[in-house]
Amino acid sequence: MRTLLITLALFIVLAAGAVWLIKFPPTSLMTTSDDKKSQTYVPDPEAYAVTVAEIKAHRQQLADEYQQARTEEDRQKVIESARSLLDLTMPFLMRCWLGTPWDFNGTATEPGGGKIACGYFVSTIMRDAGFNVQRISLAQQPSQNIILTFLPRSKLHIKTATKYSDYMDIVRRKNHGIYIIGLDKHVGFLIYNDHGLQFMHSGGVLKKVVCETQQEAYAIEHSNYRVIGNLTANDQLIKKWLSNKPFPTHR
Repeated sequence: MRTLLITLALFIVLAAGAVWLIKFPPTSLMTTSDDKKSQTYVPDPEAYAVTVAEIKAHRQQLADEYQQARTEEDRQKVIESARSLLDLTMPFLMRCWLGTPWDFNGTATEPGGGKIACGYFVSTIMRDAGFNVQRISLAQQPSQNIILTFLPRSKLHIKTATKYSDYMDIVRRKNHGIYIIGLDKHVGFLIYNDHGLQFMHSGGVLKKVVCETQQEAYAIEHSNYRVIGNLTANDQLIKKWLSNKPFPTHR
């Protein structure tokens, strides 16, 4: 059942994203900054809605399986399946937003449905990935509080006044997963997997939702303060996600 769930999720993401992938293949995400300035990303609310619904359905199926598990080994297998599902589907949700305009006061609830601020981009993705959060209050918190909503302080990695290349070397030595990264006055996601690091956020030079490589991540490079937390590597977080327990906003 677990393998079937993840296979179905992969099929759903690929089917929903077929048009997006044709227009913007993965290699386009690794282009230079000058190339990106000439590209036009089209938000995809239809694929987004399909994926949100399927994540919800699969979360419930995995939750039922977790409740029915008789051994700790079986429960851990369900957690691993849930982790794989989130690692696969959350980046796709983010990509559906590419091209959506940024605004400091933006509160859009779907890709292309208006403008969106960096905090609202993070809180909306978390909500629509199935995390039981208070979207508005979460979006309005300082970046460290956003991360502390999901992870204990011991799981945060904070650095200040660190050379950018040295900092990214530190990040690359960490586990793969979906990270939230907080900066001086900004917040976004870091996706770290076999394809490398991608910074997904709303704002930056282009003032829209973008996906940037290490060479393009101006906001990270020029921030004195950097804090990250790996969401999908944390078993306790995944257990709360499975059971749909609330994540009260940390203040």
